[in-house]
Amino acid sequence: MSPASEPRHLLVVDDDDRIRELIKEYLARAGFRVSTAPDAAAARKLVEQLAFDLLVLDVMMPGENGFAFATWLRGRPGEMGRTPVLILTARGLPDDRIAGLALGADDYLAKPFDLGILIARIRGLLRRREWLVGSMASPAAEPPPSAAFTFGDKTIDFAALELRVRGEVFPLTLMEVNVLKYLIEHEGKPVSRKKMLDEVWGLHEDTDTRAIDNFIVRLRRYIEDDPTHPTHLLTVRGVGYRFIAEPPAKT
Repeated sequence: MSPASEPRHLLVVDDDDRIRELIKEYLARAGFRVSTAPDAAAARKLVEQLAFDLLVLDVMMPGENGFAFATWLRGRPGEMGRTPVLILTARGLPDDRIAGLALGADDYLAKPFDLGILIARIRGLLRRREWLVGSMASPAAEPPPSAAFTFGDKTIDFAALELRVRGEVFPLTLMEVNVLKYLIEHEGKPVSRKKMLDEVWGLHEDTDTRAIDNFIVRLRRYIEDDPTHPTHLLTVRGVGYRFIAEPPAKT
């Protein structure tokens, strides 16, 4: 992340030259430093050379699409693999948005969009990241979450965006941290898929709530000793999920 005294460095990836340059000009006017790429191949080169504070990523691109690029980005080591990603979806279908979020994106915006809303979403993601790492001290900011939560031999570090298990460290995205934090805050209580979509993803319209299941499957790979037989992140049939920090002892 750029030092607080420097403009935040954003990467805009979109194959439409007009839209890409329009976004760049608008973001630059808002005080951001902006780089652009016309496709995923060019974006990869930039990511390997430069550090970015946030990516604005179009989904529908020739060659490698935005979903595939987001998956690649999340596999990058270190801070870059946890950089906030805002995806742009041409059709704006709810399931497309959930697919992007499940692959590691942190927010979405459906085309066509208002540039003012884009700025607000970008600033919101950057603030959230700064709250989590404790680098922002503003009276208007939301209070940061607890530094960490430990259950069994696992620790979720909200500030570092990491899960630590027996000395091994797994990087988490902002969305993964937000989902885990939400489930932990409702520990022991069934949380419906619809409620999670409303309160964590911000998807308020009708959609196939089962699409969230793929996201939960990935979280189980992180926090469960045996993801096929979860003991912490449990399915509540016909409802959603329930988080248990300390499973009852087997008799």
